[in-house]
Amino acid sequence: MSVSELNHQVRHLLESSFMQVWVEGELSSLSRPSSGHWYFSLKDKKCQVRCAMFRGANQRIRSIPKEGDQVRIRGKVTLYENRGDFQIIVEHIEPAGLGALQQAFEALKRKLHGEGLFDPARKKPIPSMPRHIGVVTSPTGAAIHDILTVLARRCPAIPVTLYPTAVQGQAATQDIVRAIGNAQSHGVADVLIIGRGGGSLEDLWCFNEEAVARAIAACTLPTVSAVGHEVDVTIADFVADLRAPTPSAAAEKISPDLGHWLRQLAEQELRLGNAARAALKRFSVQLEHLRTRLRDPRRDLQEKAQRMDELEIRLGKAMTQRLERLEVRSSHLAQRLNMQSPRKLLAANSEKVTTIERGLSTAIQAILANRRNAMEHLAQTLNVVSPLATLGRGYAIVRAPDGSIVREASGLSPGDRISARVAHGDIDAEVISVNDDGKMPERH
Repeated sequence: MSVSELNHQVRHLLESSFMQVWVEGELSSLSRPSSGHWYFSLKDKKCQVRCAMFRGANQRIRSIPKEGDQVRIRGKVTLYENRGDFQIIVEHIEPAGLGALQQAFEALKRKLHGEGLFDPARKKPIPSMPRHIGVVTSPTGAAIHDILTVLARRCPAIPVTLYPTAVQGQAATQDIVRAIGNAQSHGVADVLIIGRGGGSLEDLWCFNEEAVARAIAACTLPTVSAVGHEVDVTIADFVADLRAPTPSAAAEKISPDLGHWLRQLAEQELRLGNAARAALKRFSVQLEHLRTRLRDPRRDLQEKAQRMDELEIRLGKAMTQRLERLEVRSSHLAQRLNMQSPRKLLAANSEKVTTIERGLSTAIQAILANRRNAMEHLAQTLNVVSPLATLGRGYAIVRAPDGSIVREASGLSPGDRISARVAHGDIDAEVISVNDDGKMPERH
């Protein structure tokens, strides 16, 4: 056989024998050409194997590995026929030990749990009979087909609105957040299914993003997480108000079973009919019993009318007797009041008042005359000691320039201006000379 035929058969043998493998080793000889593909070797202490990771696969890797990293890869064993090189086509790469995605998953899970986003107390109840169901998923995926199939079988009357989004890849995170926001602002759904069909951890990773988890936690609508298969667990499952293992199970959980409802309705209809017939029979017996006890209401009315006439007659008699007693009492009080009339007392005391008035007037006149005589005597006495009377006898009151009264001649000097108050007027003068020996000065 030719070399090409040999390499082709070896490649077919390798790919059919090793469907998918996980290999762990040290990364070396990493090359990243402009095409975006990665080429590297994976080695241990004894051997190495060539690896190729094409751009479509490595774009999902969050951190680029470097030379010397201990990594785990998942891929397919094959042969590069042109050179006859045995190699692995890598689909996924992660740090050895606990995978990077798993580490990120656990870290975010601890963070959100610490914030209380997983707390059952904050989860909203799912309506038992939703009026409208919203679905956030891919319009071309199997999830929306499974959901619609289940709803059509269980309760086809419930309307469904799809809020389309990518569910895989780098743009999926913001698409899902935007679709959840659209469902809230639309305001028609009263429960929201968020999910997709099964896939690898990388395929489902957008449902492990913090932005998606917080959008689900902040959603005002009750949310149901339906991501992947039953064994798949995502952060969205912990945050959502209800977790369903698959999209089909989500539709089962939130939709009523129409057949079950119809059976229950038939049972309730039968029970209602039996209860209605029993009630009618019971009411019929009660009606017959009441009919035998019921009296003609005209007899009661006649008795009441007769009783009212009797009360009217009794009331008239009682009022007449009451008025008669009041008239007798009024006449008796009028007689007593006339005997105690104040006119007699006024006539008897009128003369006394006149006599007292005359005596009071005489006493007042005498007192006034006595007070007048006393006042005149006091006025005469006051006039004797008054300085004005002294001034009338030729004396004067002399004041110094500062306004003080001059009592001694020694307090003045020749040339001082003085003023003298006489009985009728004031005199301004100038001191010519001063004599303080008590003798009258000679006239010049």
